[in-house]
Amino acid sequence: MAPRLIDMQADLEEIKRAREEADCLADGATVDAALDRMAAAITARLADSNPLVYAVMNGGLILAGRILPRLQFPLEVAYLHATRYGHALQGTQLDWRVRPTQDLRGRSVLVLDDILDEGHTLKAIVEHLKHEGAAEVLSAVLVHKLHERKASPGMRADFSGLDVADRFLFGCGMDYKGYWRNAPGIYAVKGL
Repeated sequence: MAPRLIDMQADLEEIKRAREEADCLADGATVDAALDRMAAAITARLADSNPLVYAVMNGGLILAGRILPRLQFPLEVAYLHATRYGHALQGTQLDWRVRPTQDLRGRSVLVLDDILDEGHTLKAIVEHLKHEGAAEVLSAVLVHKLHERKASPGMRADFSGLDVADRFLFGCGMDYKGYWRNAPGIYAVKGL
């Protein structure tokens, strides 16, 4: 076999092993219950505001796909792509890959993302949307990671589903080396 194919197979075996050995911190039923609670809170707050909902790629894609059908009111959906991680395990500087293109002036905006870890990416996105003229910008994340390293002391999303331990997480939009965003629960890499 060609060297690159062997490398890819070895990498894929490591990716599979990471899932097999991972600790499940929240199963699918727990995630569904959290999504139901989030949807009820979002509906109570935004049902009459004609919101524009941004899914943050790639992590927010899964959350958007699972929570939008639970929001039974008129809304517009769009996406943006800003990241600090790529396929790395630690972040560097913010990288805008797709900026918002809709007219935000006077709009209520909801930003959907998978996780609030340190919050630098989410904070930068919210500030950008406010700068572009949104009347209000609210954020929703499935996972709030429990630690004190937030971009701002005490930072939280306006809506969050689950508070989870400070570990390296994947599933429900969060990835491990680009994989396992599709895992149905919240998992922690063994030893991380």
